[in-house]
Amino acid sequence: MPDIRISDYDYDLPEERIAKFPVAQRDAARLLVSRKGEISQKKFAQLGEVLPERSLLVFNNTRVIRARIVMHKPSGARIELFCLEPHEPADYERAFAARSECVWRCMVGNSKKWKEGALEIVFDGGRLEATRAAGADEIRFRWDADLTFGQLLEHLGRIPIPPYLGRESEEVDNSRYQTVYSRFEGSVAAPTAGLHFTPELLENLRKDGTTMSEVTLHVGAGTFLPVKSDAAVDHHMHTERFEISAELLESLISYAGGVTAVGTTTVRTLESLTGLGYRVLQEGAPDAERAVGQWELYDIPPSLTGAELLAELLAWMRSQGIGRLKTATQIMIMPGFRFRIVDSMITNFHQPRSTLLLLVSAFVGDHWREAYDYALANDFRFLSYGDSSIFIK
Repeated sequence: MPDIRISDYDYDLPEERIAKFPVAQRDAARLLVSRKGEISQKKFAQLGEVLPERSLLVFNNTRVIRARIVMHKPSGARIELFCLEPHEPADYERAFAARSECVWRCMVGNSKKWKEGALEIVFDGGRLEATRAAGADEIRFRWDADLTFGQLLEHLGRIPIPPYLGRESEEVDNSRYQTVYSRFEGSVAAPTAGLHFTPELLENLRKDGTTMSEVTLHVGAGTFLPVKSDAAVDHHMHTERFEISAELLESLISYAGGVTAVGTTTVRTLESLTGLGYRVLQEGAPDAERAVGQWELYDIPPSLTGAELLAELLAWMRSQGIGRLKTATQIMIMPGFRFRIVDSMITNFHQPRSTLLLLVSAFVGDHWREAYDYALANDFRFLSYGDSSIFIK
C-alpha cells in the first residue's frame, strides 16, 4: 500500500465557511466545475450544461432515519441513544416493521450516568422503554403503542445532523437533511451531494437525455469518525450495507466511460462492485455475506476493466435468478486506487484530514488543493449543507 500521510491532506477551514443551514432553494447552491484541471463555477441548477454527453447519473436513494432518541433517568440525567444498526432483527426492513420490541446497536451519550435500570418516555398513545441488552452498546426497546419501530422513530426521534454543525436539529432539517429522491430508510447521515437536486432539475435532466439509476447504501455514523493515525493505512474503515439491482449492472456496462456518481457513498458502492465481480472470477460466487474488504480492490489485476468485472457479477446473478443483491463494503479509497467504474463525481466540500478528502484526492490527484483553494477564495460554503462540485475526468 502507498505511504499516505493524513497530515498531507489538511487545509485551513475557517468556522464561518461551514454552512450551518441550507440555502433557501436546493439547486441555488453553487457548483464548482473541474474539467481536465480547469476550474469554473455555475449554479447547481445548471448541472445539465456541464454533464458529459450520454451520461448515466447514479444516485444513492437511502433515507435518513430520526436516529437520535433523547431520554431521561428518574434523576433527570439526560441520556441520548443514537440508533446505528438493527441487531434483533438484524435486517433494516424487519427492524423498522417490528412491533412491541426490538434491539439496536446504539451509541449512548452520557453513558456513565446510565449503569443499569430502564429509561422511558411517556407520550400520547403509549410508553417507550429502553434497557441495556447483552452488550454495552445493544439497547432493547419495548413499547406498548400500536406503532412500528419506524413509526416510533418518526414520532419520537430527531434527525441526526452532523456534529460539526454545532447545533441541535431544527424543523428545517426534517426535510432539508433528506434528498428529494430518498426512499429506503436506514442512514444516520445524509448522502449530502444529493441534497441539491430538486424534482424540477431531475425532470429537466431526463428531458435532456440523461439516464438515471440508483443504489442503496445506508450511511453509518462512521462517516464522521476522524482519522486518528497519521498513516492512512492504519485507519479502520466502518462497514456500510448496500443493495444493487441487475438493471443497474446492465446500465453501468452500457454506459461504461460515462458514469457520473452523485456523492462519495455512490462512488464507494459502485467501485465495490468490482470486488464482487472479481470474487466471481476467482471463486465462482460473490459471497455476499462477506463485506468487500478495506483493501480488497487494490489486489485486482490492472488488466481487468470495470465492465469485465461487472459482466461477471451480472452473469452470476442471472444464473442464480437473482434480481437484487444485498451486501456490505469497508473499502477505503485513497491515492493509488484504480477507479474502474466512476468517470465523474458530484460531491460537496469535505473536512480536512478526512477519508472523504482522501477519496477526492484519489480521483483528481493533487488538483484537489487547487479546487479547494478556489472554493475558499470565492466564498463557497463547505460541508454537508454547503455548495457542491463536479469533477469530470
